[in-house]
Amino acid sequence: MFNKEKINFMQLVVIVTLYIIGPSILFEPSILVSQAKQDAWISTMLGLGIGLLVIQLYSALGNLYPNMTLVEYTEKILGKWLGKTISLLFFIYLMILSASVLRNIGDFITTEFMPETPILAIHILFMSVVIIGTRLGLESVARASEIFFPGVILLFFLIVIAIIPQGNMEQIQPVLENGIKPVLKASTSFIIFPFLELIVFLMIFPFLNQKKDFRKAVSIGAFIGGIVIFIIVALSILVLGPATTERYIYSTYLLSKQINVGDFLTRIEAVLATIWVFSIFIKLTICFYAATLSLSKTLNLKEYSMLTYPLGMILIVLSIIVSPNIIYGLTKLPKVMELYTFTFGLFLPLLLIGVDFCRKKVNRKEIKQVK
Repeated sequence: MFNKEKINFMQLVVIVTLYIIGPSILFEPSILVSQAKQDAWISTMLGLGIGLLVIQLYSALGNLYPNMTLVEYTEKILGKWLGKTISLLFFIYLMILSASVLRNIGDFITTEFMPETPILAIHILFMSVVIIGTRLGLESVARASEIFFPGVILLFFLIVIAIIPQGNMEQIQPVLENGIKPVLKASTSFIIFPFLELIVFLMIFPFLNQKKDFRKAVSIGAFIGGIVIFIIVALSILVLGPATTERYIYSTYLLSKQINVGDFLTRIEAVLATIWVFSIFIKLTICFYAATLSLSKTLNLKEYSMLTYPLGMILIVLSIIVSPNIIYGLTKLPKVMELYTFTFGLFLPLLLIGVDFCRKKVNRKEIKQVK
């Protein structure tokens, strides 16, 4: 199963783009504006620039062992026991990340659409689809992404074109009123979520048809996704204003409610919800796929599919544990996830590259001495 699954350049671009958009299209405007106010659009550009540099780090790490997943060469570089320990911790991180994404889905749907529906019911239904997608394999998810991606982009541009006339340039003034520090703080948040989360794609690196295309494909996908978030953040500030954007959790959803073209094209917030639901489905499926694959590789199993049902049930329960309510999910959980994501998204790749470089350097010296 592992060796048969292959995805091409364009499929990886599409998956990364939707992965970046994911929860960010709804949450990022409120989060960034709360930190940088009307300068949040600057933070997105800074975060995007540094995020693209992070991808170079991931590409360099993946190219060291192009036919192995992250957990496999972690064990190879750090040794069997330390490597397996870190791989298990990475699996736990992926499960917590998946649980937080699933919780985002439940919170949004029960808040905006079905307030009387138990959130657990939403989680079970959505997770059932994710499990099916994971069991069908990476290729199936990639092909589904390719099919729906043009529609997602078309719907996005429909929203942008319809809302632009309501923008007010005075809303983003004065520029840098509070100095550069809040802008840098917000950009750091944007780098961690979602760019450091791209570490997940090192689990599917071996399944790319042309390994040398990984850097280019992920960079293009991250750039497109980053530009989408930049546009959404900028429009939220221009149309709603910094105060309103900061106050509402789902400010982008509120933004889509403002669309009114000739008293004919109105109330198309369901269009935004469609974009969000599909993009977050892709993100959750990729995270869950990486989690099951990492555990199967760590335990030296031949198949990952046998793990999907038990891990799926655990994930449903975990989604309630990691975030008991929406307030906890917006205040406490992000701080915990920042630490986890920074550790596995930046420190671990640097550690692996550093240790691998030192080991190879020592081996070269030993070979020279023998000669």
